[in-house]
Amino acid sequence: MSSLEISNVNKFYGPTQALFDVSLSIGKGEFVTLLGPSGSGKTTLLKLLAGFEAASGGRITLGGRDITELKPEARNFGLVFQGYALFPHMTVRDNIAYPLKVRRMTRDQVESRVRDMLELVQLTRFIDRRPSELSGGQQQRVALARALVFKPEVLLLDEPMSALDKKLRVDLQEELRRIHHSLGTTFINVTHDQEEAMHMSDRIAVMNHGRIEQFDTAFTLYRHPASRFVADFVGKSNIFSGELVPGAGGQGLDFRGDGLEVRLGLPGPAAGKADLMIRPEDLSIETAAPADGRTALAAEVLQSTYSGDRALYALKLANGREISAYGAARTGIYPEGAKVFLCFAPSDATLVG
Repeated sequence: MSSLEISNVNKFYGPTQALFDVSLSIGKGEFVTLLGPSGSGKTTLLKLLAGFEAASGGRITLGGRDITELKPEARNFGLVFQGYALFPHMTVRDNIAYPLKVRRMTRDQVESRVRDMLELVQLTRFIDRRPSELSGGQQQRVALARALVFKPEVLLLDEPMSALDKKLRVDLQEELRRIHHSLGTTFINVTHDQEEAMHMSDRIAVMNHGRIEQFDTAFTLYRHPASRFVADFVGKSNIFSGELVPGAGGQGLDFRGDGLEVRLGLPGPAAGKADLMIRPEDLSIETAAPADGRTALAAEVLQSTYSGDRALYALKLANGREISAYGAARTGIYPEGAKVFLCFAPSDATLVG
């Protein structure tokens, strides 16, 4: 069952178009992230969903009800900002209670809901503190509780973790996933952080220049990107530009280009231009060319970045092309200038698009 339908939505600011026929079908209770670089349109789309901006075309429906032109207060959406937006003069209790008092709920109802939310976000003992007496992570959890206390149908999250340090971001990601699973509310999160999106989301909509490039699970986006942009934006990748050519003896199609030849044996007659992606972790760094039929590329180590369990290498191929690869680092790392071979099987390479 679809909770939220975004159908062919456009947005213009004067002559400038910010969104181009955006369509998404978000299931009830899903955790969906809008992911993209600055200027991709993700925040604009969130504003349209919240009702802060009017769509220039298209429809937005919630459970089959058209909400395209509804005012923000009529949508029953919760919203968490990156800047918390807490009332500094109010206690934690009063901040969380505020949406309920606006809805004229009874004192007992307000107190019960506030207690439930404080327990959910694990802040019960901070009930009488003011925001200035809390850490950034605690303030964000208060903002989350306030956005959820009136039981919204959809929770919108506008880069809620961007102001936190890395450890707090990781902790809050875990907290958000726990709360999402506990409540079953539809969450729509906006971020430019790939790790955050992949860690928390059921599905991710990758946006670029006001368009949806791909809407899928983190695994599919990473392993089977629908475009070169997605392949390049989501995770680290090595992308080779070339063409599909008839294989030896006319057996399927192989890839050739950018200093690379790979026997793919793909079915079909669709020869022509193509991009081939190889993730850094799919390359094996070896000191000798393998004899097992894998493709081997001679390379020179330019530099390495050690991260404990492994190292990320920047290497240069014989044709001057730079490429990245991960290598195990338990017994040491390859020094700068080392001559190695980057090895991979055809199944480790992915045609993009």
